[in-house]
Amino acid sequence: MSDKNTEHPLIIFDGVCNYCCGVVNFIISRDPSGVFRFAPFQSDAAKRILERYNYPVDSLDSFVLIDEGKLYTKSGAGLRVQKLLGGIHKLLYAFILVPAPIRDAVYDYIARNRYKWYGKKDECMIPSPEIRSRFLE
Repeated sequence: MSDKNTEHPLIIFDGVCNYCCGVVNFIISRDPSGVFRFAPFQSDAAKRILERYNYPVDSLDSFVLIDEGKLYTKSGAGLRVQKLLGGIHKLLYAFILVPAPIRDAVYDYIARNRYKWYGKKDECMIPSPEIRSRFLE
């Protein structure tokens, strides 16, 4: 891929969802070496990349991880992020043994209710200057 920093695992997230932005901040705080890169679904960079993977660019119902040229969604993406974070988080990857339809049903329930439970911003998350280089534009 030609987009800046895409040799790193890339997380594409709903940039106006408070819960999703909280997850991104959680990952950033546990990734001091800056392995992960980020792009909100609403960005042009995310749209360009998702089109390459034939993933719907207007789909805000999933957390997307692109790692080593493969696109992961929903619970699979979340669990792979935990594995890549390492340390104690790596233990959560054991949930990959739960069949994907069960994991994704839980994921879908949370995704459907995230705005109601956690709220929504009027515009995308604006990264601080310290972490701006980790966000694709």
